[in-house]
Amino acid sequence: MSDEPLLSVRNLRARYGSRGPTIVDDVSIDVGTREVVALVGESGSGKTTVARVVVGLLPAAEGVISFDGTQLVGSARSSEVRQLMQMVFQDPRSSLNPRMTVVDIVAEGWRVHPSARPAGDRRAAVAELLTQVGLHPSVMDRRPSKLSGGQCQRVSIARALALKPKLLVCDEAVSALDVSVQAQILRLLVDLREQLDLSLLFITHDLGVVRQISDRVAVMQHGRIVEFGDTESVFTDPQDPYTVELLQAALDVADDSIGTRGLL
Repeated sequence: MSDEPLLSVRNLRARYGSRGPTIVDDVSIDVGTREVVALVGESGSGKTTVARVVVGLLPAAEGVISFDGTQLVGSARSSEVRQLMQMVFQDPRSSLNPRMTVVDIVAEGWRVHPSARPAGDRRAAVAELLTQVGLHPSVMDRRPSKLSGGQCQRVSIARALALKPKLLVCDEAVSALDVSVQAQILRLLVDLREQLDLSLLFITHDLGVVRQISDRVAVMQHGRIVEFGDTESVFTDPQDPYTVELLQAALDVADDSIGTRGLL
């Protein structure tokens, strides 16, 4: 990783509507090149709002966001920044157009960002991307309704990769999948990080997922980051009482799951 972060967020505040309540309050976070940073917290903590402000889906009320050395103003994003910063959403089915085939979904971004389109045959390029995310090219003429949830999420990832991004913002990208498929998608993301020098901002409420995938973790509570550090340090020596509560709750859930499996 380089010394300069790929993504830098400083003193971010955000709200829904000009007079709405503050959802994100004085948040600072950065993501280095080839780094996975997890942003974790309970539902309503503000982590998804941070993700949406970073990619320009919501405006910031205050604060500074820089990406790849360029300061971003408001919610506007240049074509280059939008290409290099892609988002993978929580529900893979609702994020894919049900009327489009897989080949059209994956290739859709090339119309807006033609510089990212590979030379040669479009179908061959899509087939290569599908193979890269663990799908057989034979799915390219199917529609999302004919795919499983895990396959749909792989298509979403292929669509993002088609634009050759530097940063993937993953908003609860595995929470809608069953446990075995979650593990497969997490392994895919780790492998892609290594192969493509990708950085990830990984939004999740699942601490088990955090420990599997992230280099560093930021813990959010009530719109603020209460702890941010190396993942192993946060897990083994948490400093904030809220982090301790989250870790204990995760252990309780794991114990209950083990007990339940023992009864089956």
